[in-house]
Amino acid sequence: MSCLFNSLGRLLNIPTNDTRQKICDYLASNKPIMDGMETKDIIAFEGPNYIQRMRQSSQWGGAIEIQAAVNLWNVRVLVENRRDRTKPIEFLPLDKKVTSTLVIYWTGGHYEPIRRA
Repeated sequence: MSCLFNSLGRLLNIPTNDTRQKICDYLASNKPIMDGMETKDIIAFEGPNYIQRMRQSSQWGGAIEIQAAVNLWNVRVLVENRRDRTKPIEFLPLDKKVTSTLVIYWTGGHYEPIRRA
């Protein structure tokens, strides 16, 4: 199980594996992920079979998966860096229609759910 998918699932009240699979389904559908960037263009940098690998519980998620999640569930995600306490990294859905905000901490190698607002 990946701490990112666990954190998102916990705050969204969705089982961890369902969260992972829905994010992977979103990536596989090749919907736009960021302004001016198609999903296939971004995951091409990650190598072949990226989505297939990401479906496995042993794989860690990151920024690509966070952006897919915000697009999928219309949430804003703030990632607070616990290592150097810089300004949080903000992820917004493409349509900018936000239903709630999820706050997660990142320690440099681990994500932890904090709150849903």
